[in-house]
Amino acid sequence: MLKSYSHYKFEAGTDEAGRGCLAGPVTAAAVILPSEFDNEIINDSKQLTEIKRNLLRPIIESEALCFGVSHIFPSEIDEINILNASILGMHRALEQLTTNIEHIIVDGNKFKPYCEIPHQCIIKGDSKYLSIAAASILAKTYRDAYMEQIHEEFPMYNWKKNKGYPTKEHREAIKKYGATKYHRKSFRLLPEQLRLEL
Repeated sequence: MLKSYSHYKFEAGTDEAGRGCLAGPVTAAAVILPSEFDNEIINDSKQLTEIKRNLLRPIIESEALCFGVSHIFPSEIDEINILNASILGMHRALEQLTTNIEHIIVDGNKFKPYCEIPHQCIIKGDSKYLSIAAASILAKTYRDAYMEQIHEEFPMYNWKKNKGYPTKEHREAIKKYGATKYHRKSFRLLPEQLRLEL
């Protein structure tokens, strides 16, 4: 894992989780790590087990110079679309950073300039740069915790397990029980042949 992309001392890595879900927020995180930070386990959150992610979260939070996490909820996603919501989430996470950001590295290939700070989009950045990987772990663990919380309210969708992703079981539950306030109404909740009246 590379420590930084630029020569700047305060480089923020940012990433999001939950973009392809049918329910719940898209969650973004931003992290600035100290230059001496190192961790052998940190990787793209999708490559790690839930146990490892939950183990790494407090390490990242305690050792980062600063971090921010932001949820963008379904009503806002439906209003501005998922790409804009993902970028807005990253901007809101960056807003929470208490260290002056000198450069931003973003996972993926789409971003909008933030406060005129130079940035670089990096495809698969969460498996290449420590700060993006750390942001991906925070985004994923915070989002998963939120989905487990709302699972208690609507256990029939089993968000505790599927986290809002379009699994067969989740789609079957939507077909049977309809959509909740946590579902993204702008998403195709069911395949065409199973139209849902919203």
